[in-house]
Amino acid sequence: MRIISGTYKRRKIIAPKNLPVRPTTDMAKESLFNILNNLFYFDEITVLDLFAGTGNISYEFASRGTEQITCVDQDYGCIKFINQTAQSFDMPIQTIKSDAFKFLEKATLQSNVIFADPPYNFPDEQFTKIPELVFQNNLLFEGGILIIEHSKHTDLSHIEHYAYSKSYGGNMFSFFEAS
Repeated sequence: MRIISGTYKRRKIIAPKNLPVRPTTDMAKESLFNILNNLFYFDEITVLDLFAGTGNISYEFASRGTEQITCVDQDYGCIKFINQTAQSFDMPIQTIKSDAFKFLEKATLQSNVIFADPPYNFPDEQFTKIPELVFQNNLLFEGGILIIEHSKHTDLSHIEHYAYSKSYGGNMFSFFEAS
């Protein structure tokens, strides 16, 4: 994987093969950040990255100047890799080893952007639970967005606070906003 833009543009990051992850493709990531670039000043926002995996999305935010990034993942290997990478690049990324749902149930941390990249094979009720917990616990600042990455075979348009989706190859990003 590589960092698309910002301070660390073109830097390659090689994740260990034994991590249970499916990193966001460069094409999908670049398209997502083109959308976000029109919505936010990256150096003025806070980001929560759920199901963080390799930290791919968080590195992109950090490279573009975001200074408050929290990654949540339940896999120790993923958390260890994110910590090592963030330290080697001197990126302001805090990690929390936790199940994302348990974290959301107790969280009070508000963010401008919450990005969730759960396993594509999640049952529909698991996908639904993410925005339910985010909005029930008021985890977005005013004007903030929740983005859920999922396969093009999953439809999240029926979930409350759904705004729109964008498709890139086999990847989809569904955007949720406070009404």
